[in-house]
Amino acid sequence: MKNIFSSKTISLDEIKIPIKSELKDFDKFVNLSVKSEIPFVNLVTRFILRQKGKQLRPILVFLTAKMCKNISPASYRGAALVEILHTATLIHDDVVDEAEMRRGFPSINSHWKNKIAVLMGDYLLSTGLLLALKSDDFEILKITSSAVRKMSEGEILQINKSRKLDIDEKTYFKIISGKTASLISTCTEIGGVSVNCSKKEREALINFGENLGLAFQIRDDVLDYTSRTSILGKPIAGDLKEKKITLPLIHALERADKKERKEIINLIAHGASDKDVMQIYMFIEKYKGIAYAEAKAKELIELAKKSLIIFKNSPAKTSLLNLSDFILSRTK
Repeated sequence: MKNIFSSKTISLDEIKIPIKSELKDFDKFVNLSVKSEIPFVNLVTRFILRQKGKQLRPILVFLTAKMCKNISPASYRGAALVEILHTATLIHDDVVDEAEMRRGFPSINSHWKNKIAVLMGDYLLSTGLLLALKSDDFEILKITSSAVRKMSEGEILQINKSRKLDIDEKTYFKIISGKTASLISTCTEIGGVSVNCSKKEREALINFGENLGLAFQIRDDVLDYTSRTSILGKPIAGDLKEKKITLPLIHALERADKKERKEIINLIAHGASDKDVMQIYMFIEKYKGIAYAEAKAKELIELAKKSLIIFKNSPAKTSLLNLSDFILSRTK
């Protein structure tokens, strides 16, 4: 994959090289962690686990732990807790959004209906929490619980603002800090905490994860306007049709005159058709909203990279720097 901001070619497989064996062991660890005495629960969890994504969150936990010291058993438990929790939130999101597909597979709610989906989300959530409690990983549990609260607040704020259609850039960053960056920074912080990093290192890892998470979400929001359905598996400008106003559009709205701004807001308020989406896209292009969002993402990635200066050079650190670039260049 080619980075849009440099000539450097980045591969996720290359990024994972320093922790390749740990990730292989991690898959087995998660499978054992979510195992139930009830066969049907195991059937559903197997269905869920085969929908494995990029594994960005465990990758971050393991790379940050390895950059600080050596990966420990607590690193595995922390990575599993975050991944299990993240999976639970995705299942609940699919129920709320009435989504029929997830990563190319039927969603749990479309396959087994809402009740099973909600209960499986609850099962995974409680399993993740018990995993931490059994080993007295109270600091990791505290960090993760705080992230879940921030994620919920971010999502609720976005829903509220989507109804009112009055979001500005400051509010947008507050939303994505909660709903996305909080979990990414939780991963980087847990990686350090799991190997007893210093206070200074911990603060650097939090800053790294926060800026990385903000850039990740901005890139996601840009892709919503620029990617084809075949790449992302969702309609172009799906956020618009859900009345979610993101950074490219916010930038354009803040630069348009009152009349033009009102016209665009009305299109969104009345449920943007495919024709309306194209008009809004041209409006965003007119005011360079996508270019602005991409520049912001790049700026945040540079801030994230600077946070890692205090760590000595190592294969794990190099992979984290490359992962930062990967996030800017990803197409899905």
